[in-house]
Amino acid sequence: MQPSHEKPPNARSTRNATTTAQRGEAAQYTLPARLLRLLSLLQSRREWSGAELADRLEVTGRTVRRDVERLRELGYPVSSTTGTAGGYRLASGKNLPPLLLDDDEAVAVAAGLLTAASGSVTGIEESSIRALAKLEQVLPARLRSRVAAVSGATVPMVVRDGPQVDAATLATAAAACRDREVLSFDYVKRDGTAQPRRVEPHSLVAVVGRWYLIAFDPERDDWRTFRADRLHGLLATGRRFEPRELPAADAADYLRRSIADAPYRYTARVAVRAPAESVREHLHPLLPGRVSATGADSCAVELGEDSLSQFTRHITALATLGAEFTVEASDELREQLRAALRRGLDAVG
Repeated sequence: MQPSHEKPPNARSTRNATTTAQRGEAAQYTLPARLLRLLSLLQSRREWSGAELADRLEVTGRTVRRDVERLRELGYPVSSTTGTAGGYRLASGKNLPPLLLDDDEAVAVAAGLLTAASGSVTGIEESSIRALAKLEQVLPARLRSRVAAVSGATVPMVVRDGPQVDAATLATAAAACRDREVLSFDYVKRDGTAQPRRVEPHSLVAVVGRWYLIAFDPERDDWRTFRADRLHGLLATGRRFEPRELPAADAADYLRRSIADAPYRYTARVAVRAPAESVREHLHPLLPGRVSATGADSCAVELGEDSLSQFTRHITALATLGAEFTVEASDELREQLRAALRRGLDAVG
């Protein structure tokens, strides 16, 4: 075998190669831009490995470590773990650090704050106004006009008709969904009794003033739907879980199906002389799945509620269609509906 005449790299060539790589990194992002990009990545996901961050930023792992240290010096609580499963995460700190929002996110947050007072989350109205004032103060000119347009055209109306949910409950549940963390709580059932539960949360779904938690219950080996206003003593346990595949197209679809199949105190079948599609458009967002066509110009609606007042609202909504319909229900329910509707008619004279 012929001896190799290839010269080993000397210190100068190694330094040149390192300098070239560093210049390539500098050309990709300036230091401030790279730090902002790193911060944005850390805010978008719970945890990142050093290799993933280096790949996203197109820098070396050593540069990532230096930039993380710079963020810490600026007050951002970036924690790190070593080993094969190690990585970086933006931890919670004593003070709230600045958040990075793109244009659409900033406008979406402003719009959400504007309408928060009319929602079903308790104790959030005044906080929403303060947060909106702070946001508008720092918005760039190109976005301030967009937010002002939404603000000028929006008049929130506080509605307290439905169940109220504590903001802290929603925040804890949402974080557990994101971080794949087991939740424990006492769930108050329809009869008023409470039952301890430990679940793997998947999603929160908001429908016309009501919040629902979609989660897998390992003890029952099945998926469950929970009313968020009935979650008491909600606690994130710190225990992680591997996500499971939801047996539906999405969380909203699962919620519609689970509510349609649930047992109710009041049930009825309503035959309507109108096309199924036109009836679906006039019903509560969770009801269209209960409408089935019985002909080209007729359909049937399966209704179920625990509240007589809510049941009466569904009947009233069907009445506004201007189509003939008949209610097939128990004699007790029919009599209660007649009494409720009669009181409404008597009130208008």
